[in-house]
Amino acid sequence: MNIFLILSVLVLIAISIWQITKIFELSQAKKINTQVANDSDNNLNGKLMLAFLFFIYGITIFSFWAYGDVLLPNAASEHGNDYDNLMWISFAIIFFVQTITQALLHYFSYKYRGEKGKKALFYADNEKLEMIWTIIPVFVLAGLILYGLYTWTDIMTVEENDEALIVELYAQQFNWKARYAGEDGVLGDANVRFLQDFEGRNLVGIDATDPNGFDDVVVQELHLPVGREVIFKMRSQDVLHSAYMPHFRAQMNCVPGMITEFAFTPNTTTEQMRLDPDITAKVKKINKIRVEKSKELLASGDSSLDPYEFDFLLLCNKICGASHYNMQMKIIVETEKEFEQWMSSQQTFAEAIQ
Repeated sequence: MNIFLILSVLVLIAISIWQITKIFELSQAKKINTQVANDSDNNLNGKLMLAFLFFIYGITIFSFWAYGDVLLPNAASEHGNDYDNLMWISFAIIFFVQTITQALLHYFSYKYRGEKGKKALFYADNEKLEMIWTIIPVFVLAGLILYGLYTWTDIMTVEENDEALIVELYAQQFNWKARYAGEDGVLGDANVRFLQDFEGRNLVGIDATDPNGFDDVVVQELHLPVGREVIFKMRSQDVLHSAYMPHFRAQMNCVPGMITEFAFTPNTTTEQMRLDPDITAKVKKINKIRVEKSKELLASGDSSLDPYEFDFLLLCNKICGASHYNMQMKIIVETEKEFEQWMSSQQTFAEAIQ
């Protein structure tokens, strides 16, 4: 990263010097001052176009090589593979078209650069070429749109069933809370007007007159059973938030005054993800940085940083205020048995307000 910043600064300095030089040249009186490019100008511009072509391809290859490890690992949800496939297909098509068109654009700018006495060949029209560059993009774009629409519809369709786990995500500046439906499988009614009930122990505003809410469980650490569909009901107490779970390829806005929904099925436990080669490499890299940073902290008399351990996270993907960056909640994906044991140890709403 430091090398990239240094190179960027050097390039900007070079451009500034070049601009100053051009201004100086233009300010000097010349015997011959013409705006018509000569062969020398055309040769220079043609070579610069080729140089820029190699530069953009070089910086692209370097970016993949140097920063490819910052991409997300394999998805931890069943629909995540469809999402990733759509992204990579779109990326491959765009990159292929961009590579071909940019190569031809810059190469032709060099090959057919202006020369004294040379005249361009004029074509009034070419129906075959026009059909090619019209019909092919139409079919490619139509295919992407239809595939994307099918994938989007499949992901966004939420159908409640008896086997699904119902979880409410409650957003507020600047933290998350989760509410699980109890044994009845139904979330009780809730409203922000009830937040002050029971001396502030009603953390998400559950309506105490609704019996469906008595067995609801409110927590600040999200646990999910692997292989079981989870239907999320999302609310916001104050401003617009966005529930973002990157490893599950899931995101949905939390809008004040309304309930939004999203559903997915986790297919990888936290322990399994921690053993993923991409994750272990990233954890190792992060801890290496933390060790170096801890040396600086210890030298200044502060405490060292704790070693980093991977966890799934729920983040806010809207800039919702000053502490937006710190609005996150830990997600633990575990077996059904472990999840049931954890749920049995949690306090219900009825127990919390006693």
